Amino acid sequence: MSESALTKVRIVLVEPAGPLNIGAIARVMKNMGLQQLVLVHPHCDPLGPEARQMAVHAVDLLTTAHVVPNLPTALQGCQRAIATTARSRTLETELEHPRTALPWLLPGARAREETELENSLDATPTDTWQSALIFGPEDRGLSNEELNYAQRFIRIPSSPTYPSLNLAQAVAVCCYELYQSIQISAELSGIPPIAPKPTALATPESANTPVMAPLESLEGYYQQLETLLLKIGYLYPHTATSRMEKFRRLFNRAELSAAEVAMLRGILSQMEWALQQS
Repeated sequence: MSESALTKVRIVLVEPAGPLNIGAIARVMKNMGLQQLVLVHPHCDPLGPEARQMAVHAVDLLTTAHVVPNLPTALQGCQRAIATTARSRTLETELEHPRTALPWLLPGARAREETELENSLDATPTDTWQSALIFGPEDRGLSNEELNYAQRFIRIPSSPTYPSLNLAQAVAVCCYELYQSIQISAELSGIPPIAPKPTALATPESANTPVMAPLESLEGYYQQLETLLLKIGYLYPHTATSRMEKFRRLFNRAELSAAEVAMLRGILSQMEWALQQS
């Protein structure tokens, strides 16, 4: 697999507050071959002098960064998303090591059950592939609601004496692990890595149907499912959030295709129609 696969991965920063962090992140992204920076409602100027000073020769990543109002918009067109977290959660979800989980974001990566690198990477990148690695704000990390938009979760191992990493440091560790997975894959296949060409942020529209359903399609399904389950009394408003988190984990593990999501939504639509007739 060539380094061009890294251009398919978006680094998504949710409400970043430090321009120095944003600049440092742009620099390490360019060091490691990543090109797509997405800023969700930033609380600072990502093009200000402090950010530019830290970016050094990666100011181009700051100028091409996409600023969006919310996380769902940042994930439009993505098939896979991994969120970072440094805290224990009430959800029964495994917190994985970055080295194990991050290759899953690359084009051609197979299902999560195939954990060995040589089995989890395909040699042919997919033109329509897009994935995202999500980081939370410096002061609080990602909320449970924000974590719901991801399919897998990673935690960077660190000393229990002082486990909290700076945002830019956390991004640097993950970018390095992604870059290393490309290098190892190239060594296993005997193909030298090829430097990536600059690319703009891809849009959801494509002539080819992606293997996995775009995350916005999954989100639409979850919203439709929750509405129906509330209507029939399976869910109650005060427990809907926690119950829906379980449904999200269930369907995220299945790694549904676009056709499968369409089929499930068709079933829900038919059930809604049947309720209206009764």
